[in-house]
Amino acid sequence: MARLEFWYDLASNYSYLSAMRIDQLAATAKVDIEWRPFLLGPVFKEQGWNTSPFNIYPAKGAYMKRDMQRIAVQRGLRFQLPEPFPARSLLATRLALLEEADDWTRNFCKSVFIAEFALGEDISNPDILSNILVKLGVETAEALATAQSPALKKRLREHTAEAIKKGVFGAPSFITEDGELFWGDDRLEQALAWQSNQSTYSLKEKE
Repeated sequence: MARLEFWYDLASNYSYLSAMRIDQLAATAKVDIEWRPFLLGPVFKEQGWNTSPFNIYPAKGAYMKRDMQRIAVQRGLRFQLPEPFPARSLLATRLALLEEADDWTRNFCKSVFIAEFALGEDISNPDILSNILVKLGVETAEALATAQSPALKKRLREHTAEAIKKGVFGAPSFITEDGELFWGDDRLEQALAWQSNQSTYSLKEKE
């Protein structure tokens, strides 16, 4: 089956929107989703930013909040911007990489997104993450210790470096098997259509 890479930062509000709908849309399009968590911080640094552009540009931040509210209502989702925003997602992202299995990553990350953007919780708090791990039936002390291991730190650095190498500059981003990159929750359907060969537009037609 065709496969689409889903690149996201657990502190990204628009990634939350995609995470809550991508599996259902992908099943309809007959596309497998590869969940690829990474950190936006190094990406922002390459662009000369030290925080989210929604904080750097107040007007953009105000628009984002209202945009999220509208979309959440339309999709039947709860939305509450956490404090602080963006949250420090380092530990949560390492935990997401505990197992190289899409089911684990998907279930854990969806729970983190819900805690963060539906309930407004601070996902940098180990207690919040421990509660999620308990609900998933994971030994929390062992998981939190493993998340601090050199192997997990290295794996996350590699994921983020791979995202940058592939041209990812924001989240969510979707990359097809032929290397086509689509950015933003509003491009999810287009990315799925491209990957499932339903798109009438191709690279050859651009040449």
